[in-house]
Amino acid sequence: MRRIVGVVLLAVGAFLVVLAPLVRFHVADQLIAAPANQYSVTTLQADDAQYFNRGKLKVLTGDLSITVTTRGDVSQASGNRVVWDEVVAVNDVTNASPLVSLNERRSAFDKYTGVGIDCCAVNVDKKPVRMEGQIYKFPFDVEKKTYKWFNSVTGAAYDARFVGEDVVNGLPVYRFEQTVPATTTETIAAPASVLGMDETGDVQVDRVYEGTNTVWIEPVSGSPVKQEQRRNEVLKTQDGIERSKAFVATAKMTPESVDTLVKSAVEAKGQITLIRTTIPLVLLVVGVILLVAGFLVVRASGRVRS
Repeated sequence: MRRIVGVVLLAVGAFLVVLAPLVRFHVADQLIAAPANQYSVTTLQADDAQYFNRGKLKVLTGDLSITVTTRGDVSQASGNRVVWDEVVAVNDVTNASPLVSLNERRSAFDKYTGVGIDCCAVNVDKKPVRMEGQIYKFPFDVEKKTYKWFNSVTGAAYDARFVGEDVVNGLPVYRFEQTVPATTTETIAAPASVLGMDETGDVQVDRVYEGTNTVWIEPVSGSPVKQEQRRNEVLKTQDGIERSKAFVATAKMTPESVDTLVKSAVEAKGQITLIRTTIPLVLLVVGVILLVAGFLVVRASGRVRS
């Protein structure tokens, strides 16, 4: 009987020792992923922003509240892919002007790496786009290097450079900065008089965007915890002369939104540490103990028989 117990201990111990690296290097990578059923609401503020109000046909200055609502489309999740829909609503608090702008984005990306995938009718404001680079999150185990990061305004990805380590609400993070060069995003007709021109009737103007976007990333989970957008959009006539501001603002996440994202990142980091480190280590230690115990029991049973 003692020998049987020893053999069982050896078998279970060997199983746990083999299981430990499997959990660490294979199972963990399959369990740690962006959720298909994502739902979140974050808020940014832009003080003293300038924007062209199409209803009043003039540039207004005011404090803006920007609400970003993100919801996962579970029906389109498949394999490594998740699909998230996003709505960005901008409201002018100073001038009591709701819905200064309303933008939508549908994104598909790899739930493990965060890299964009072309499928599932991805679009920005109903216009098809090619999803590339990091979309919402960075990969797990973020490196101190340059990543491509998708920009919704231009519908393209640009370099996001690692610029340093930082701490947000006590959480160690990496800071990345993206510079988007002047890019024409649309061409529209606008009254010449509104643009301060002597001509009559409408003239063709380009909406030109450039900006600097900064994101703070928790490196273990790849989760964003803070974001800042410095956005400069102007209207230029076909001769390249700037005629009006279109949207000039520095938008920063509210402390409440940052706090929520930090808590989520801390939770994700803890789960990853549990799956990748704590559980495999416990399995390995218990497995070794059982192997030793089993060996001693089998050895002792052999001595008794002799």
